[in-house]
Amino acid sequence: MNSFVRESVMINGRPLTLETGRIAKQAHGAVLITYGESVVLVTAVSSQDDRPGIDFFPLTCDYVEKSFAAGKIPGGFFKREGRQRDEEILTSRLIDRPCRPLFPDGYKKDTQVIATVLSVDKINPTDVLALTAAGAALHISDIPWAGPVVGVRVTRISGEFVAYPTFEQIAQGDMDIIVAASKDAIVMVEGGAAEVSEGDLVDALMFAHKSAQPILSLIEQIRAAVGKPKRSFEAKQLSADIKKRVAALVDADLSKASRILAKHERYDAYGVAKKKMAETLQQELGAEVYAANEKLIKGEFEERKSYLVREMVLTEKKRIDGRDSVTIRPISCEVGLLPRVHGSSLFQRGETQAIVTSTLGTASDEQKIDALIGESWKSFMLHYNFPPYSTGETKPLRGPGRREIGHGNLAERALKRMMPDADKFPYTVRVVSETTESNGSSSMASVCGGCLSLMDAGVPIKSPVAGIAMGLIKEGDRVAILSDILGDEDHLGDMDFKVCGTARGVTAIQMDIKIEGLSREILESALRQARDGRLHILDKMLQTLNAPRPELSKWAPRITSIKVKPDQIRLVIGPGGKTIKGIVDQTGVAIDVEDDGTVNVASSDPEAVKRALAIIKGLTAEPEVGTIYKGPVKRITDFGAFIEILPGTDGLLHVSEIAHARVDRVEDIMKEGDEVEVKVLEVSRDGKIRLSRRALLPLPEGPAGEEAKRRMEAAHSGDGRESRPSGGRDRDRGGRDRDRPRRG
Repeated sequence: MNSFVRESVMINGRPLTLETGRIAKQAHGAVLITYGESVVLVTAVSSQDDRPGIDFFPLTCDYVEKSFAAGKIPGGFFKREGRQRDEEILTSRLIDRPCRPLFPDGYKKDTQVIATVLSVDKINPTDVLALTAAGAALHISDIPWAGPVVGVRVTRISGEFVAYPTFEQIAQGDMDIIVAASKDAIVMVEGGAAEVSEGDLVDALMFAHKSAQPILSLIEQIRAAVGKPKRSFEAKQLSADIKKRVAALVDADLSKASRILAKHERYDAYGVAKKKMAETLQQELGAEVYAANEKLIKGEFEERKSYLVREMVLTEKKRIDGRDSVTIRPISCEVGLLPRVHGSSLFQRGETQAIVTSTLGTASDEQKIDALIGESWKSFMLHYNFPPYSTGETKPLRGPGRREIGHGNLAERALKRMMPDADKFPYTVRVVSETTESNGSSSMASVCGGCLSLMDAGVPIKSPVAGIAMGLIKEGDRVAILSDILGDEDHLGDMDFKVCGTARGVTAIQMDIKIEGLSREILESALRQARDGRLHILDKMLQTLNAPRPELSKWAPRITSIKVKPDQIRLVIGPGGKTIKGIVDQTGVAIDVEDDGTVNVASSDPEAVKRALAIIKGLTAEPEVGTIYKGPVKRITDFGAFIEILPGTDGLLHVSEIAHARVDRVEDIMKEGDEVEVKVLEVSRDGKIRLSRRALLPLPEGPAGEEAKRRMEAAHSGDGRESRPSGGRDRDRGGRDRDRPRRG
């Protein structure tokens, strides 16, 4: 049987093609997806045996960009691709989140999904292609999985939604939303927007789900043609008698423990209940039977806990910390927490707390992003840290994990659109969130604390931003939407979503939906409730600091910008950067020169900025007729001397303009290196400069003075003097020591 299949469907006016059976045939599932000239290969493999000794599903999703895909050779000594960049990790998470819930409960076999970017056309993004091909590869494989899902990116341009937009269209749109969709449901949402309304957001999600249907049908066609029969899999189950006995032993204790408000006290009570259950069952079942079923018994304990808490919420309208479904935990805010930091805040919501700082730098502090589609520069960064002490645990301190990178990216996206434009605020800004306590919604604490720290630093953000984490519990027709969820509620709910935004609209959203059958009405209701919670949090934040501080921190650099002509950039930089380095060494400032002639001078010392600006203005000043300058004699000729009146700018002092009396030899009056005061008589169209020294000398007395005055007036009347040799700017001096695209 021929296993090769290639099928296409038109999306946004371009064919999207899926093929299988030609490449990576030993993988359990492999799909090559092509859109435009962007090509991604996705493979799926799952081992035959369970990984022993684990109580989780060992799924790994990796998205890898190969340099050859863009016709590049990797940098560095080894000239090989290194560890994943943050953008690759974020796309790996984008694949993992919608795929993981669709594996059967109890599946413990090592499973790996690898997306390899083989070609990029720099027009079509490859992240949604990788997500779509991952859904196809898993669906046609023999791996047990309840797919398919596909990825759809949506933007909106001039009020019209566009599916699978190009990079250019994304830049034009007011939203950038990625949706993972199955035939009957939305599974995942990730994206940012420019203060769009909740109604518009739901419209975008519905449009994405509709746009996914042709691709889902295409995947089903391929599975029907070459799909492998799914492996039989049945999760190990406890006997009905043991399940019944676990419920009898723990339900009362769990119900009581679930009403304890404090997190650690509640966990202690859960631990006592679990220990009591284990001791009783060991006696009743015997050590051997208990050991054989221990993991399943512990799993059943968690199932009972989840069931009882869900029932408490749905039946009693009460949550584990005593709140109803809409109440936000107590909030406290503080700014100016750290004395030498440019901006800082302490944000507390219930048992979740974060110290967030903002640091201002110059353009030289921008992060260089070397992606397949080209180089770019990042002037706003938000980094999220989650140390183990925040949950009362001990773990090795290593670099940021995937979760930390993902949470930081969400918070960064929430705040980024509210940052001032670079031409009005030419600073690089880094926000760092240190989670110091955690019981749910630490990423949203990072958004709120980040906003406050930016305002504390004096960053003129366009509007304050807050974030809230929401949850949903649904059993049949019974639905509870939960505002400001705890960590426990995140795990036991059917949907968790985080919404960030201003008073006007949404700036970022992240949503993971674990069940099917969520109607538009439920989504709209959930987003409305999230808006109410967001506005409540914003009000609490603004009671602490209602606007950005009018002045930057005294410890932050002050950036002053001046404009020079593009052809004067070389004068500021000098040969090999000598001039600009000299200014930096002399004044202690930081200087950045843009290609359009904008010169940014930064320092926390205002006097240092003034000194540096004075030097730069001197370097780039244009000679003006009638202005008096003092400069060194650079060169002497038979017909006069060349005087440097400005750095890099010489003018001719003709022998007739040296003195009132006749001068036979210039050397009799001056020599090279002497400082001479002169007046600019004329600047010709081609930049040649005519100078006079005698115009500044007192006239002789008597008839000689009258004659000298007459001759000088005649000479300065402009009658043909432009034909004389004249000075001008030295066109061979200096040059830029680097070229860099303007930051975005």
